[in-house]
Amino acid sequence: MKIINVNLAAVAVKHEGFPEMEMPEMAFVGRSNVGKSSLINSLINRKALARVSGSPGKTRTINFYNIDDKMYFVDLPGYGYAKGPKEEIASWGKMIEGYLKNREQLKGIIQLLDIRHKPSVQDLQMIEWLKHYEIPIIYVLTKMDKLKRSQIAKHVKIIREALGEPTATLMIPFSSETKQGKEELLKTIQETTFGKENTND
Repeated sequence: MKIINVNLAAVAVKHEGFPEMEMPEMAFVGRSNVGKSSLINSLINRKALARVSGSPGKTRTINFYNIDDKMYFVDLPGYGYAKGPKEEIASWGKMIEGYLKNREQLKGIIQLLDIRHKPSVQDLQMIEWLKHYEIPIIYVLTKMDKLKRSQIAKHVKIIREALGEPTATLMIPFSSETKQGKEELLKTIQETTFGKENTND
């Protein structure tokens, strides 16, 4: 899967702001500051189209990126932060839930987890929710460049066991710094979105 043309198609806070063009969508979710914007920028070959924030929870919108007029990458607000009025945090949660539960174009979720740490309570809750609604999950373990190469397999195993996932479940270690994992993730996105029979670039 080669990405050539990308543009920010919509920035929404509710369903009415979602793109009208019906294309398959792949959404990205994860804790605040897990590296979601950096990962998206790496995949689309841009330095700052997806905005990287140093403040957890600052992104409060659902951002739709048009990928070559073939699909959307959907950047969902990070979860797990504590700042902000409880009413606002609750409304952001409802916004995410509404999208995940009702969006017919959604083909799967890129669930980001920090490879250095066990999944948080919020991570486990999100994954349980996605499984309940039978939404396909692609696990991406970010910030692998922060570990020694000899530590990676050990940390993947720790996360796999914490999630109760079998060894057959794909988990992609990823680094936005070195771009390791990028090609495997793009291939997996294409197969999940369009089917394995349509894997040509």
